[in-house]
Amino acid sequence: MLEGIMIFIGIAAVLCILVAVFDCNRFVTVEYEIVSEKIAKSCKIVLLSDLHNKSYGKENERLVKAISSISPDVILTAGDMLTAVKGQPFDSAVSLIRQLASQYPVFYGMGNHEYRLALYPEQYGDMYDRYIKSLKSVGLDPLINQNTYLPSFNAAVCGVQIDRSYYGRFYKYPMEATYLPRILGESRENAFQILIAHNPLYFDEYAAWGADLVVSGHVHGGIMRLPVLGGVLSPNLSLFPKYDGGRFEQGRATMILSRGLGTHTIPLRIFNPGELVVVKIRRPEDSSV
Repeated sequence: MLEGIMIFIGIAAVLCILVAVFDCNRFVTVEYEIVSEKIAKSCKIVLLSDLHNKSYGKENERLVKAISSISPDVILTAGDMLTAVKGQPFDSAVSLIRQLASQYPVFYGMGNHEYRLALYPEQYGDMYDRYIKSLKSVGLDPLINQNTYLPSFNAAVCGVQIDRSYYGRFYKYPMEATYLPRILGESRENAFQILIAHNPLYFDEYAAWGADLVVSGHVHGGIMRLPVLGGVLSPNLSLFPKYDGGRFEQGRATMILSRGLGTHTIPLRIFNPGELVVVKIRRPEDSSV
């Protein structure tokens, strides 16, 4: 009996290792559709998140080819395109952004890894300054608590960078109702308001601020995914997090949560390949994007 159990555990372990190797080196494309009267014309968005300097082929050629086949109107990044490790190069992230920015409008939202570089220069040296300089060299200014208007779509894109205290372990640190209006100002009520918010845990607060669409990442799909139960572990070390990946609704707001494209501290993805996310926004009378 014991021998049979050990054999089963061994087979399961080998299977998980094989799946992890497979899933860490592939991505799938997932699509969502949103209907809104606020949008002036149909818009196709590609969402990238949590690349963590991963490269799918030389110069991320597989990822770039997949994005090119989609022909997006706009590309949004929901943060953590690099990893906050002292001395680690971020060439893959910069190369990808450079290629995309030469073809599409790209709006860069910050994640906790970019923010960490800025907060602790004594630990990371000039990594943050060099990274931001690299982004600006291709004409890209990260949206750090800024809101910009896209008149052709009657849409606004805002990038929020919340304080490190909101990335604590084990529980959700309370966010005051005045916090987001204080750092972001008011949402654009007459436009389709998009909020790039790396941490999905505060979806209720983002919706209350006035976001029509929230795009997030951070959770990596829960590292490992199980049938029915979903993602297993969140970055704040909560088991089976509510927000692990996919589409969520709160009042008039929709959140699209990417399962990300890379890994970092726990370098695993099990039954959980990377995601290239496409969000199609259309008016009610339009049949397709």
